[in-house]
Amino acid sequence: MVKVKVPATTANLGPGFDTMGMALNMYNTVEMDFHHSLDITISGVGMNDIDTDETNIVYQAAKMVFDKAGQECKGLRMHLHNEIPVARGLGSSAAAVVGGVVAANNLLGSPLNEQQLAELVTEIEGHPDNVLPALIGGIVIAGWGKEHLLYHKIKPGAQLQAIVAIPEFFLATKKAREVLPTQVSFQDALFNVNRASLVVSSLLTENYELLSEVMEDRLHQPYRSDLIPGMNALIERTKQVGAIGVVLSGAGPTMLALTIDNSDAVAATMQQVFTEYGIRCTVRRLVPIMTGAEVVL
Repeated sequence: MVKVKVPATTANLGPGFDTMGMALNMYNTVEMDFHHSLDITISGVGMNDIDTDETNIVYQAAKMVFDKAGQECKGLRMHLHNEIPVARGLGSSAAAVVGGVVAANNLLGSPLNEQQLAELVTEIEGHPDNVLPALIGGIVIAGWGKEHLLYHKIKPGAQLQAIVAIPEFFLATKKAREVLPTQVSFQDALFNVNRASLVVSSLLTENYELLSEVMEDRLHQPYRSDLIPGMNALIERTKQVGAIGVVLSGAGPTMLALTIDNSDAVAATMQQVFTEYGIRCTVRRLVPIMTGAEVVL
């Protein structure tokens, strides 16, 4: 039997649309063993909303590892325990994919290396921004090259804190993508290239004064703001109380604020703004982590 712990992730980090993500210390776990049939049990967040048959995403991801390794998957016994909320922009589907792939790979004696695992989870998920930090931890910048997935991991600064305001309502990634335009202006593309480059530079050098000026976006956040009441007000007011940057976490509706020493004021302001807009939410204080999916048993 194998047990894997997989972290939550926050994607995009503002201008790094579909290319950047960061691992956070909130976890799902996957327990997996060989079995004569498929037997899935679930506990924790969203346990009643997750399939327990062959359509389960953890099982489907695991099955792809068996296929890649040329092994027959007669059946699996799995127990999934979830802390990451579903459809909130904190990488719940990425954690499911990564958990299934890493557990199955370990169960088979690790026939796939990190690069192969990284490419497989990206193929399953469709983009690397959530799955790569869930797999290897840290802050990851990634994208497809001509033949292979290209990625680089950055160590987050030790003082960096991540405050997340998690609304109670769901926002499916599919719906959040449907509001995006099929084309953007040259000026907006240039703006994001500049800001994304400066975000990476800021994180590498721990220059948080610069980071506070460059986490803006023109490719996805403006189009998604109507889906999240109070989003723009929350960004503005949370920065006023000392947040380094405030962005939509992934496709939302969770909002992410990065801070160093203003966590109390930042958390209180995020809660207050959502309340003013009639949005019930949970605010959690998390930290970026360097460890991705980890076999703990």
